[in-house]
Amino acid sequence: MVEERAALRAAVRGLLGGQIAAEGGWTRLCKEIGVGGLTVPEECGGSGATLGEAAVVLEEFGRVLSPAPMLGTVPAVHALLGSGDDDARARLLPAICAGETVVAVAWQGSGAVSEDGLVSGVFPDVPAADVVLVVVDGALYEVDTGIEVAATLDLTRQLGTLRLHGVPGRRLDGPAPELRDIACAALAAEQLGTAERALELTVAYVQERHQFGRPIGSFQVLQHRLAEAYVRVQAARSAAEAAVQAVADGAAEAPLLAAAAKVTCSETVRAVAAEMVQMHGGIAITWEHDAHRYLRRAWVTAQMFGTPESHVARLTPMLLSTAD
Repeated sequence: MVEERAALRAAVRGLLGGQIAAEGGWTRLCKEIGVGGLTVPEECGGSGATLGEAAVVLEEFGRVLSPAPMLGTVPAVHALLGSGDDDARARLLPAICAGETVVAVAWQGSGAVSEDGLVSGVFPDVPAADVVLVVVDGALYEVDTGIEVAATLDLTRQLGTLRLHGVPGRRLDGPAPELRDIACAALAAEQLGTAERALELTVAYVQERHQFGRPIGSFQVLQHRLAEAYVRVQAARSAAEAAVQAVADGAAEAPLLAAAAKVTCSETVRAVAAEMVQMHGGIAITWEHDAHRYLRRAWVTAQMFGTPESHVARLTPMLLSTAD
């Protein structure tokens, strides 16, 4: 398993390192590596892998701020597999695996839609999606219109909302599966990759930039800050991997670990990206440098699938109940 995931990581990193364009890149990743169908059963055209393998890919995408629609695909595939709708599976899953159909999911925390038909929230990959699966009142609907692009700080990825008033939709058979935990675990893996790469780039830069005749990385104050960032990233890795494993196993503690990973990884990626900007100095705010892009991605992903504060509120009763 370890060797297989290492090989998957190397393959994805190799293609991403080749500067795949946003257009067509997703299809190539799906056809050559099968990233779109990693968690799809083999009988449906996928690889039959687990969320653990998908997390490896999400980490790599997070490292390079890829706009590829993996973050939307993972919970969408989970929704289709859990819906019990054989027709929708047969119709959508093979095309998703081949990269021919981009799918995303959207839901409102209250499980309802506002009077004007707006499903509120920040949903990744919705603007690029051919099909959006929408959870409303515990049911799963398939829609392909009503998409609105949301203006956000993150210029590396399009986000969107849905306005569903008067929009035709097809209700899928069976109840909608729980998506929050798998979405949070997947996002935590992506945030981990973003934070880890931001730290790597910062460490490299402070060894190259000189002041007073020596690398600024030799200054003790920066060493302490980098050490703290390193500890944060390692803690985020532990939290993300624990959440991914628990969700993949369907463990009872999956909601708790997914919420903990969302909080830990959101706070980590924001802190590390902020240090990246600070230590790169004035160059970090120019369009020629990627530091501000990492900061933008960090702040936007922290708001996805619930803010860290909302997940802390969700964690509190769970922790109190386990203490009893």
